[in-house]
Amino acid sequence: MDLRQSTGRTCSCFGNAAAESFIAVLKAELGTTVWETRAQARQDVFRWIADHHNRERIHSTIGCITPYQERLRRHQRLDLAA
Repeated sequence: MDLRQSTGRTCSCFGNAAAESFIAVLKAELGTTVWETRAQARQDVFRWIADHHNRERIHSTIGCITPYQERLRRHQRLDLAA
């Protein structure tokens, strides 16, 4: 996985901005859905992230493309560099 630990400074209001923005969009998109089980909620959130957020939603911070397109672009650059 391509994960790394947060390195934001203590008391910096910008450290959590991306996460807060993501959660706000997630809440707006899923609305006031009430699930019968935690498993159903997890499945719907995962589906929203995998299908909509990563493959359809345009992000201005990465050049007005989807996260999926950005990942493909980065992967191609790494292949070219090897």
